[in-house]
Formats: sequence, C-alpha cells, structure tokens
Amino acid sequence: MANASGCKGVDYDSGMAKKLVIKVTAGADAPERCSQAFTVAAVAVASGVDVSVWLTGESAWFALPGRAAEFELPHAAPLPDLIDAVLASGRLTLCTQCAARRDITEKDVIEGVRIAGAQVFVQEALGDETQALVY
Repeated sequence: MANASGCKGVDYDSGMAKKLVIKVTAGADAPERCSQAFTVAAVAVASGVDVSVWLTGESAWFALPGRAAEFELPHAAPLPDLIDAVLASGRLTLCTQCAARRDITEKDVIEGVRIAGAQVFVQEALGDETQALVY
C-alpha cells in the first residue's frame, strides 16, 4: 500500500521531526555557514515546524539591534529578514556564556531574543520529535 508520497511501505511523515533546534556558531567570520543556518530556520518556520535558533560564538552579535543589517552575502536572503521570520513564529536565544563574553545583557538585545544557557539548550535538543542541527 502506498502512502501520500506514493512510495510503498515508506511513511516519511511519521519520521519527520516536529521541532527543529539550530545552533548557529558562525557569524561574519563564516558567512555561508551563518546564512545557511538562518535560511534553514526560516524555511522550517514557513513550513510550520516549531523552530528554536541558538546564537553562539560569533553569531551572538546578531542578537544586537542593527548587527544583522551589516551582514552581507551575495545571492543570500537578507539576514534581517531571516531573523524576523524566526522571531515571528519561532524562538531566538542567545547563549548565556557567549553574551557574557561580549558584555551583552538582556537590555541590549533586540525584542524577542532571550538569553539562556546550556541546560535549556540540552532540554530543547533532546525533546521528543526534535531534530538538532549545528552550523
């Protein structure tokens, strides 16, 4: 018997993660990797997936107002648009330690960004029906 995708005996929908946790470790130092992470997150949000993006390392700077607008990568969607898409329907979290190393506080970040630590990341990443990716 074929499923909705037309493949006999294969049920792709049942194995699909319902939640996606993406840890972004790259910023302007690795623009392609950074852009890929946010592009995947925005596409997942648009597809109805519950998305949580974590800003770590150099991507931590994108939690600050105006920093995403400074990011440039030819043939890529504008980073502010991708971040707005995530904030509209997903979660954007700045790593506690990464924020502290850069002297970023909750009063500094754009609206909708939370600051949280490894315990929260692990809890999200190990949740049922969750796929975690690191860029």
